[in-house]
Amino acid sequence: MWQKFIQIFKVKELRNKILFVLVVFIIFRLVANIPVPGIDTERLRSFFEGNQLFGLLNMFTGGAMSNLSIAMLGMGPYITATIILQLLTMIFPRLEAIYKEEGEAGRQKFNQYGRMLTVPLAALQGYSMIMLFRSQQIIGDLSLYQMSLTILVVTAGTIFMMWLGELISEKGIGNGVSLLIFAGIVASFPTSLRQMLLNWDPANIPSYAAFIVIGLAVIVGVVIITEGRRNIPVSYAKRVRGNKVYGGVSTYLPLNVNPAGVMPIIFALSFLLLPGMIGSFLANAKTAWVATSAKFLRDIFQNGDVIYSVVYFLLVVLFTYFYTAVTFDPKNISTNLQKMGGFIPGIRPGQPTTDFLNFILNRVLLVGAIFLGIIAIAPNIVQGATGITAFQVGGTSILIVVSVVLETIRQVESQLVMRDYEGF
Repeated sequence: MWQKFIQIFKVKELRNKILFVLVVFIIFRLVANIPVPGIDTERLRSFFEGNQLFGLLNMFTGGAMSNLSIAMLGMGPYITATIILQLLTMIFPRLEAIYKEEGEAGRQKFNQYGRMLTVPLAALQGYSMIMLFRSQQIIGDLSLYQMSLTILVVTAGTIFMMWLGELISEKGIGNGVSLLIFAGIVASFPTSLRQMLLNWDPANIPSYAAFIVIGLAVIVGVVIITEGRRNIPVSYAKRVRGNKVYGGVSTYLPLNVNPAGVMPIIFALSFLLLPGMIGSFLANAKTAWVATSAKFLRDIFQNGDVIYSVVYFLLVVLFTYFYTAVTFDPKNISTNLQKMGGFIPGIRPGQPTTDFLNFILNRVLLVGAIFLGIIAIAPNIVQGATGITAFQVGGTSILIVVSVVLETIRQVESQLVMRDYEGF
């Protein structure tokens, strides 16, 4: 391990990529601590401490939301724009063709649509958050000019964060969006540790011990599920061209147990934010039944009760299947295998191969989807069973941190292996 660590910094190009990512992290933390003026910090702190969903979203932004900074929305609008566009690929064949069939140029065009859609979504979400904080008396009354300026600044902060994420993907190493979310989570650890030390009570030792045990169990489970593969045997027919023989080898097509990674949880959180915000807006409506329904909706999606947990679990499972359907196309794999003379032993090429891959994928994916769902609602289960509130952001944060670290390590190792081959 130490030899690989030393080797990373011996390779100039790889060293520069890692240093570039670290510099972007520093810029991200600076931006996350530039606040919007006119805030009641005490009310803001109590609001995030008493609201599970917003507390989790605040963790993903590295405290930028609780600081009401110019980057308070984080990558949320960009992720929402990506979700909307990927949903639209199932409705509009032309958009699906751009995303799946036009290669790298199509992906770039699709990403450009996502950037364009991010701007109005960031403005809308910024306005919604400001109105929510006004209803909680965290922000005072704003004039039209102040409101417009605040929305403009918050939107610009989101665009800047999106740009930083794409810079990491282009010039650094790893996925920029995932790494910025990872940086936000890790940035909250020192504050949480400091708070725990300040409030140290020997009576809470069982709670801390339980947290460590569950945390280690989650880390082991995440590594097993993330690294888990279902290998499908693939053989290639022998082809004779002149004096040379091609093919005739056997290999494997690996199917990940959790091919969607942490994206389903991030998607589910983006969707769960909407009902709570609508409920907060309409809680003071003059119509009695509207106000009652809005308060009920707000309480469900802000306090994390049974209905919230069930909806959260189902959304994570559904988004796991959806994201996999968008990123993994069995029909395309079957076509490519047939073109290269490959086949799965005992399965005919063409549609039978596609059906077989779908069958295996759905069975394997069920394990990964249920695991993600359990991890997502684990804090609620533990709190309901033991009354311990220390797990509010435990499972999801550990899942994201471990998954991003594993993926980044995998990319670093692939870079090292590539340079080993270049040496040969």
